Amino acid sequence: MSTPTRLLLLPVIALALVACSTSGGVASAPPTAAPSGSPSTEPSPSIAGIEHPTGAKDIVLRYENGGGFVAPGWLATETPIFTLYGDGTIVFRNPATEAPQAVGSVFPQNPMRTAKLTEDQIQDLLEFALNDGGLGIAKAKYENGMVADAPTATFTVNAGGLQKTVTVYALGMDVDPNNAADAPARAAFQKLADRLADFDQGGTIATDVYQPAAYRGILMDGQVAPDQIAWPWTDLQPADFAFPADANAFQMGTHVLTPAQVDATGVKDPQGGFQGLVISSPDKAKIYNLSLRPLLPDETE
Repeated sequence: MSTPTRLLLLPVIALALVACSTSGGVASAPPTAAPSGSPSTEPSPSIAGIEHPTGAKDIVLRYENGGGFVAPGWLATETPIFTLYGDGTIVFRNPATEAPQAVGSVFPQNPMRTAKLTEDQIQDLLEFALNDGGLGIAKAKYENGMVADAPTATFTVNAGGLQKTVTVYALGMDVDPNNAADAPARAAFQKLADRLADFDQGGTIATDVYQPAAYRGILMDGQVAPDQIAWPWTDLQPADFAFPADANAFQMGTHVLTPAQVDATGVKDPQGGFQGLVISSPDKAKIYNLSLRPLLPDETE
């Protein structure tokens, strides 16, 4: 979709957020550790409202939800659910959207989506996140002793004079009675999580498929499968994948793959990543399981 068409449709985002946002100012809180992708540019002018970095790789707002009791292959391919960059670029994927059906041993994931917000839309989103979403006055960590092996929601914000990361264990699950005072904050975080996870409102707001410039390839021990393929690369060897030096650690090697190297695997529409491609080593003496994760604009490996 062309940029002009996308920008005509995206103001719906701003209207929706303004309707939800409060009229009060952003509550202040002491800065915590700076998020990854720290500002590489000057903050936006104060006339714009809530100050934020403006670089194309600067993380302004990010929401992740991961960890818990899941297979290592799934952990390795987890991506942030939503990221807003300083130039207005957003990259997101709704985890509630049904994934494509498996193709043999390969489990593909939905592609991530992208669009570009105007400065007014950035301001509306930041006001919502810092006020209604609770990040402006949030503490660094929220626990929940009632739940085991649950994922942790992580919010990163770099705006309005704040550089902070907020982690919320078992967001959306029963509130621990011992931490009942955290219930309003958790409700605010859930409201923000819901907004960011369904940022295109079920696909009714125009976005484009995110085309990664590179991917993280993850190589693990595998088992023979009917649809396994031969080693697909002439310019890569298993030794090029960085495995842990500790023999007792889970052996999972990673290497940055180009789109051309990903195409060589033969997996159709790999933009969203996948798990489970079974490949043999170049000498056919070993079987590997290959998973793939798209890299975001601020990531290099």
